[in-house]
Amino acid sequence: MPRAEFAFPGPLRNRLVAAVLDGSKTSTTGLVADYEHAGEPLPEVGNRSVVVDSDDRPVAVIEVTGVRILPLAQVDLAHVVDEGEGDTSVAEWREGHERFWHSEEMRTALEDPDFTVDDRTLAILQRFRLVADLRVSDRPIS
Repeated sequence: MPRAEFAFPGPLRNRLVAAVLDGSKTSTTGLVADYEHAGEPLPEVGNRSVVVDSDDRPVAVIEVTGVRILPLAQVDLAHVVDEGEGDTSVAEWREGHERFWHSEEMRTALEDPDFTVDDRTLAILQRFRLVADLRVSDRPIS
């Protein structure tokens, strides 16, 4: 099963994984450029993946329930709120995400020291559901 890695290992990933596990995070945003660089297929409804924590341990299984590909300028507040990061406006969400996408870690991962996003940058907005919490048991949550 493919892996779902939220952010890079460290405090941000820890917060995002905790939000997936407590049910407050039911959406996420990636960049088409990131998938293309990694040579990975774009997500599709029904895809399942294993969420890993900062120690590379499998902690959950999630299933994609919705996928939209939009320019960053069209990200809506419902998606932002469902990301479970506490953002209360699209502008606040955008500021935090741009900080991440313009980080040295992201630019290194994309092998582009000048990588930047703008309103036209294509984003993949995914909705997902928690199928199993692997910390407790292998029983599906359904």
